[in-house]
Amino acid sequence: MRLHLIDGTYELFRSFFGAPPALAPDGREVGASRGLLRSLLALLREPDVTHVAIAFDHVIESFRNELYAGYKTGEGMDPALWAQFPLAEALCDALGLVVWPMIEFEADDALATAAARFADAPGVEQVLVCSPDKDLGQCVRGDRVVLFDRRRQEVYDAARIKAKFGVEPASIPDLLALVGDAADGIPGIPRWGMKSAAKLLTTYERLDAIPDFPSGWSVKIRGAKALADNLRAQRKDAELYRTLATLRTDVPLPEREVDELRWRGAKREALEQLCEAIGDTRALARVPAWQDSQGR
Repeated sequence: MRLHLIDGTYELFRSFFGAPPALAPDGREVGASRGLLRSLLALLREPDVTHVAIAFDHVIESFRNELYAGYKTGEGMDPALWAQFPLAEALCDALGLVVWPMIEFEADDALATAAARFADAPGVEQVLVCSPDKDLGQCVRGDRVVLFDRRRQEVYDAARIKAKFGVEPASIPDLLALVGDAADGIPGIPRWGMKSAAKLLTTYERLDAIPDFPSGWSVKIRGAKALADNLRAQRKDAELYRTLATLRTDVPLPEREVDELRWRGAKREALEQLCEAIGDTRALARVPAWQDSQGR
């Protein structure tokens, strides 16, 4: 059995910027929600998709904003997109998916927790974290836990993560701490780039294992003195950035057994009402299965 863990926030963003806008009968913009619904229905129609969960950033801010004032917020988000998050969550619930709306934690933390919790569960052959987000690369374990870019239909196991970023999955937070991550508001350490950071992390794995002075480095790096000077001056900052980039695997998700993530079909009444509300009743014909009256 393959477990699909979906980054709902990414999927909704992708639909908002990729699907055409559309108005519901009541005048609301619902194009992204319609696009998400169609995308998930396509996934559920695939024969090997049996266990599915989806996580959303119910609010954009998380505990990380308390650690660092510059961390990402919802400022600047298009109101037409932000307004569709509750609708998207409701549609996913009506589809019969396990939905994790994150408030204190982020959606990525929920996915990381589920990947860690269920990777070795009986019957699980592979966990597919459905997102191209580089942060989630740290969840990858060999070919058992992989990233799955649904848009490009590309799978990233540990070997492909190393080929793409230059480091093993476990070193992704250290890499982002050094080079920064503009999407999350992590500035990184000045002058550190992907090549230099990856080369050192391939040798030392963790940023705190990198010697303070380049004379102690066992690899040759161009501009080593400036890099070492900046890291030595900002080690505390780098450690904080790594904390921000490290996904939590202790989110209190209610599901303890993998069978609780089994997809048993859509909830007919709820989905019919929502499709009527968004003006897309044609999507109902694409539902591959419906729950019975007992939710089975």
